[in-house]
Order: sequence, then structure tokens, then C-alpha cells
Amino acid sequence: MTSRERIKAIFGRAEADRCGFWLGMPHSETWPIYLKHFGFTQEEQLRQYLHDDIRWIWGEHNSYKHPEGKPLFDMVRVGISGDVQPVFAECEEVDEVEAYEWPNPDYLDFSEVLDLLRNAGEVYRASGMWSCFFHITADLFGMENYFIKMHTDPEVVHAVTRHVCEFYLAANERLFAQACGEIDAYFFGNDLGTQLDLLVSPEQLERFVMPWTRKLVDQGHAHGYQVMHHCCGAIHKIIPSFIDAGIDALHPLQAKAANMDAETLARDFKGKIAFVGGIDTQDLLVHGTPEQIRADVRRVRELLGPSVVISPSHEALLPNVPPENVLAMAEEARAM
Repeated sequence: MTSRERIKAIFGRAEADRCGFWLGMPHSETWPIYLKHFGFTQEEQLRQYLHDDIRWIWGEHNSYKHPEGKPLFDMVRVGISGDVQPVFAECEEVDEVEAYEWPNPDYLDFSEVLDLLRNAGEVYRASGMWSCFFHITADLFGMENYFIKMHTDPEVVHAVTRHVCEFYLAANERLFAQACGEIDAYFFGNDLGTQLDLLVSPEQLERFVMPWTRKLVDQGHAHGYQVMHHCCGAIHKIIPSFIDAGIDALHPLQAKAANMDAETLARDFKGKIAFVGGIDTQDLLVHGTPEQIRADVRRVRELLGPSVVISPSHEALLPNVPPENVLAMAEEARAM
């Protein structure tokens, strides 16, 4: 099987020749360490050496080109008291939300994204706008204000969320129309959990987050793509809603977060969704030996397989993860 065929089968919960492997997206300070250790000059060379099955080519990659150089979302402004604060920190009226200068899809240019997709090779290509609308909305209010306004000003929260998500939906439509068969999965993400629990109640997530998550999932499926969803933290309580929404694969399985261990996930959700991640980056990959890494890969593969892609429990590997442990993870992932 090619990497592309393998991951399509795994995400479709069909038979594959082995489990998958994804290195993730190591931190910018990590790459020089790894390249020097393995004797390569380019990131792609190392990915091929490790038999990495997935390439993430996100739609925001140099794609928003405002004629005045403005960012995608302008998060702050000078408040009434003269201090710099989130743009909707004091907002109580939907009219103020409507008057904000929201991003314009006409300023999108996906040329670089399309070039990366077309030159990715026979690997599984995850793309689309990252669409982290939960985080964008939180930044526009300030996180504490955001959570409070879910109770005090829900219509304002709905209005901001709608504008953010409508931009992402429109942007995806443009990218997907141009990319066509170059994309295998629509990959987007919102981190909804802490180490111990959800950031807000499941009821609030169902009210403010899941309706738009479902729209994004449906959009990906409507274009013939599988859907991989990123969500860090202790999110066990919301996984049934992800399954109900039709998400094909869940990433990154934060192994040390409450109820996110492989045993619990296998017991409650195996066969209902594919898994990507699960190899602990908080402790094991940092302090473990290669032999311990290999043993944990075997454990996670046995528990969550066959619909599993072995990958770090957070994709942005930091410089404190030894390259020897990365190699052990990659090699064991493809062992039969």
C-alpha cells in the first residue's frame, strides 16, 4: 500500500497493511536538531526516512493577502479606558459585531498551498483552513469574557462565532474547488480541554461550538474528503458528539489527560472513529528510552488498532524530545 492508500483505509476503518505513522509538525527549534542528527538538510528527507504517511498542508499558509497588509483577524483595539484589549471585550450589542471589519475571502490566494499539495507525492494530504473558530472567538472577546458572555450575552457570542465560521466555510469552498483531488482529508481543530476536563460544559459546547463543527465536517464530506479533527486535552465527554458529527479521525489523543489513555478510548470508542496520536509527549517521549517508546507503541497499536495512526500526543514536538526516541516510535509503528 502507498501511504495515501493506507491512511484512507485506516480512516475509513477498512483493512490496511499496517498501522499508520505521522511525525506531526515538530517545533521550528526542533527541526535543526533532528536534521543534524539524521544527516539531512530538508524536512521532507527526514519524513521519507521515517516513512511518514501524512503531510499537513494548511490552508492559511501565506494565503490571506489583504491589500493593506492587515491580519486575518484584528484581535485588539483601544478600549474606553484607553487600554489595549480584545476587540469585543466590552461588546453587548450584535450591531457592534456586524460593524466589525471581518476578513474578506476575496483576499485569499491559495497559489502556494496548491503548489505544496501538487508536489507532496504519494502521501496522504490533510489540508483545508485550520478553522480554529473557538480560539479565534475566545481571542476576540478575551477568554474569560468569552465564557462569561456565553451566559450574559449569548446572541453576541453567536454573532461573532457566525462571522468567524462563515469566513472559514467560504475560504474552504474556494480552496476545495481549486484543489479538487489533491486533498485527502479536511483537517481542522479546536482545543476544548484542559489536562483534567473540558474548558466549558458539554452543554455550552453543544450550544456554541458543535453546530459549526458539524457544518465544517459536512463541508469536508460534501467534497469527498475524510475529516480529521484536532482537539487537545481531556475531551472524553465530547467524543460521542464528534462521532455523531461524522468525524472520521480524532487527533492527537493527549495521553496524560484525564480519560484520554488508550485503554479508556479503546473501551469506549474503538470501532466508531479512527485515532491519530497517543504516544505521550509530556513525559514518555522526553524521558523514556527507545525500548520504552517501542513498548508503548506496541501497547497503543494493540489497544486502538487497526484504525490507528501512531503519532505524538501533541504534534509540535519540542527540542527536548530526543531524535533516538522519534526513530524508535517511527520504526515500531511500521513493525508488523
